[in-house]
Amino acid sequence: MKIYLDSIGCRLNQAEIERYARQFRAAGHILVASPEQADLAVVNTCTVTGEAASDSRGKIRQLARAGVEQIIATGCWASLNPEQAAGLPGVRHVIPNQAKDHLVNDLLNLPDEAFDLEPVERQPVPGARLRTRAFIKAQDGCDNFCTFCITTLARGAGRSRSMAEILADIRLVGEAQEVVLTGVHLGSWGQDLSPVRHLSHLVQAILDETDVPRLRLSSLEPWDLDEDFFSLWQNPRLCRHLHLPLQSGSASVLRRMARKTDPEHYAALVDSARSAIPDVAVTTDIIAGFPGESETEFAESLAFVQAMDFADGHVFTYSARPGTAAARLPGQVPYELRKKRNARMREHFEQARRQYQARFVGQVLPVLWESATALGPEGWEMSGLTGNYLRVNARASHHLWNRITPVSLLGLAENGLYGQIQP
Repeated sequence: MKIYLDSIGCRLNQAEIERYARQFRAAGHILVASPEQADLAVVNTCTVTGEAASDSRGKIRQLARAGVEQIIATGCWASLNPEQAAGLPGVRHVIPNQAKDHLVNDLLNLPDEAFDLEPVERQPVPGARLRTRAFIKAQDGCDNFCTFCITTLARGAGRSRSMAEILADIRLVGEAQEVVLTGVHLGSWGQDLSPVRHLSHLVQAILDETDVPRLRLSSLEPWDLDEDFFSLWQNPRLCRHLHLPLQSGSASVLRRMARKTDPEHYAALVDSARSAIPDVAVTTDIIAGFPGESETEFAESLAFVQAMDFADGHVFTYSARPGTAAARLPGQVPYELRKKRNARMREHFEQARRQYQARFVGQVLPVLWESATALGPEGWEMSGLTGNYLRVNARASHHLWNRITPVSLLGLAENGLYGQIQP
């Protein structure tokens, strides 16, 4: 059977798609790069914002228009809206998050232990999900109750995969040069295990017991970390990039969000990280227009973000998600005002990103090449990422996809930096 895999949303969804790819291949099926070639498609949906939910529905309709006759819908949007998902064209099964770990087994009527006997090395998922980096799921669910977040409803309580399972997955990444460790609440890894463990134990084990060249951590909640955590970065295989979601720079808004931090503690944590990890890229998430956000609170948030000197950030226009506490709060900000605040915050992050990038012009940094465009006799146009998440473009005489090479960074380009590959 020919199978097409796709996902919307977070890196955890990507990690799950990669696991399905390995399992389908182990069962003898073929992964294809486009839906037009597929007998069956699996879509891992998202509902973190209204836009993500719309994208999930749209993706399924696109697959049906492409002629896929069997579509499997899973993920957060499908889990919270199973009847709506089942009613979309081409959808034959809706697999809720609670059952998605056994999705391939259930579809193929295989026993749970089917993929334990002959593990298959990871190969990049063809098509839209092609990645040089290997995304590894370490944890699922969340025990926080941030008032804006629907993920806890969709994913359930926090639960950790065992260290042995995670290490086994990493040993199967094959030629991947970078592993990205993911989870809904990655920083809580190990808190539900016996004995209780900390994420630092898992990171140290990966560094000690595997030889993956680069290890990157996905989003980490600031209250899960302390300054001792950053001593792990003495190992150069850990990517110098920390994504620490803030959501607002206003203390009063953070309280309404039920976030377990405040601007003062957040700033102190970032200072500790920067002291321990030279040139670390600290990025964040911000929500614009949270219920009750006054002009004064938005000004506080913007001023704090400006003072933090982030390397980059994602800005989300507040989207009321049914079933969340924030959707019931008074003082819902008019949509047009939310969009205006989003634009102002994005404008700042654009400036911050360029300032951070400019710091590295003239330096030589290793780049993992993620995409390549043929230029004919001139060679290849390569695009890739440094360990501190700088996008770099350069021309090469031959194909360097999935290789790490040193690059002299020469200047700023429209979508990052451009450089010259060193011999």
